[in-house]
Amino acid sequence: MGLEEKIPSGILLTTVERIVNWSRTGSLWPATFGLACCAIEMMSTGASHHDLARFGMEVFRASPRQADLMIVAGRVSQKMAPVLRQIYDQMAEPKWVISMGVCASAGGMFNNYAIVQGVDQVVPVDMYVGGCPPRPEQLMQGILKLHDKIRSEHLRPVAGV
Repeated sequence: MGLEEKIPSGILLTTVERIVNWSRTGSLWPATFGLACCAIEMMSTGASHHDLARFGMEVFRASPRQADLMIVAGRVSQKMAPVLRQIYDQMAEPKWVISMGVCASAGGMFNNYAIVQGVDQVVPVDMYVGGCPPRPEQLMQGILKLHDKIRSEHLRPVAGV
């Protein structure tokens, strides 16, 4: 008798890790960090035409304590970098970061002392979305790739527990 014959119909077998990661992908709460023209495309992605609600992301959070995904959209100045880091530190664990646009990812055309040459110098980045500015479809593709990454992650122990 095979394993399929022993399990009654309607029973689903999985691991806690898989179900937790699956539920996380359907309930990411983004914290907006729109700094430049990429922010317009990010807002457009949340509008009804592109409908981020189908991914469980219809409400962008204003408070970092309610968010677990930071979308850094646009160039980050040296003056804004400590603020970005403080917001990241206040976010709930586990947390993820999407770098949206070439300015956030690598400084873009602003190769000078005032602009951070890549937000990954300030916070760890999980997904890069290229373009100047990237279209809403590109951001949605980055979100879907982040979903794949989250689904394959191992559960991390929570700090302090």
